[in-house]
Amino acid sequence: MPAHFLATLPNFLAYLGTAIVLLVAFVAIYLYVTPYDEVALIRSNNTAAAISLSGALLGFALPIANVIAHSDTLLDLAVWGVVAGIVQLLAWGVARVALPKLQEDIAAGRVAPATFVAALSITVGLLNAACMTY
Repeated sequence: MPAHFLATLPNFLAYLGTAIVLLVAFVAIYLYVTPYDEVALIRSNNTAAAISLSGALLGFALPIANVIAHSDTLLDLAVWGVVAGIVQLLAWGVARVALPKLQEDIAAGRVAPATFVAALSITVGLLNAACMTY
């Protein structure tokens, strides 16, 4: 058992490291694209911003986890990670069109629109993950 663990540890670390890099890159891009400062809003106890950002994180992580479980290479993970990020950003764009006052709503701490955005992000992430099955 320890020998097998030691033999697979490098792959574990490589996939985990790649997933963390993808997650950090997605969060950075997401925070840049959204017109409000989620981190500042969350620090000021804005529940709506926390719900919205949490949904985007989960919606991105779901397909990443699926690709890790089914991919053959780190390149697969990287490519599908980029696809997952793009799909999540498109989902946010759809939410922005459906809720034209989303920017003001999140900044004002309105939970209903934030919950919708989070649910949309998670739903898109689930569908995205299912489509990334080999």
